Amino acid sequence: MKYNIKIEEVHTVDEIQEFWTNEDYVQLLEKFDYPDAKDSKNENLRELLFMAITDFEPSEAAKVVLRYKLGEQLSEGQVEQISNDMLIDTVCEEYPEMELQSVLFHINQLLFKAYNGKFPSSSATIIECSMNPSGEEHAPGLTKEMVLRLLNDGLSDRNIVKRLFEDQMNGNGAFPEAENIIWDLQHSKDNHYKITTSGNLIKKEEIISSAWESEVEEMMVDSDK
Repeated sequence: MKYNIKIEEVHTVDEIQEFWTNEDYVQLLEKFDYPDAKDSKNENLRELLFMAITDFEPSEAAKVVLRYKLGEQLSEGQVEQISNDMLIDTVCEEYPEMELQSVLFHINQLLFKAYNGKFPSSSATIIECSMNPSGEEHAPGLTKEMVLRLLNDGLSDRNIVKRLFEDQMNGNGAFPEAENIIWDLQHSKDNHYKITTSGNLIKKEEIISSAWESEVEEMMVDSDK
C-alpha cells in the first residue's frame, strides 16, 4: 500500500519526564534513605529525589537507579560496570542489547539532571507526522516496522538506522529490531503518529524531506502492543 508521509514537527529533547511516575519517585526516595517519602506532595517528589540522590556518590546513585529499573534484566556485575561507564560515556546509545537502550536513556538523563551534568547527556528525537494511505481516508494503525520503512525515503543516507539495517528498511527481510528502535509509537485520529526514538539513531537534521510518498507491505498489528 502506498502512503503519503508528511513531517509536521521534529523535536530533540534531553528528557521525557512522563517516563517517571510519582510512584517511581516515592520508591526511589525510599531507596535513597529519604524518610516519609509517601507523605510528600507529588509536586515536590522530583526535587526531593534530586536532593536525596546527590547525597550519594554518582556511581553509587547510578547503581541504585539501575537496580530499581533493570534489576531483573541485569546481573550485579553488569550494574557495577554500567554505573561506572555511565560517568564517562553515553552507555544508553551503545549498549548492545537494544531492548534496554530506552530505559538506560531515562536513567542516564535522570542522573544527568540530578547531578547538573556530571553524567554525559544523551537525547531523544520526537517525530510528529501524518501517514495517510493514498486514495483512502482510513487505514489500520501501522506497526513500528512499517513506520520505519515509510520513514526510510525521508532520511539522510548518513542515518545510522539506514546504514545498519539497509535490507530491513527496504522491506527485505524481517525487522524485529524495529520494536526497540522506536521507543514509543502513538497513533491518533487522522492518521497522525508521534514517534519517539533515540537521538543517536535518528537525528533531527537527518530528516531531510518534509513530504514524500512511500510504499510498504501491510502487516497485522499486534493488539497487545
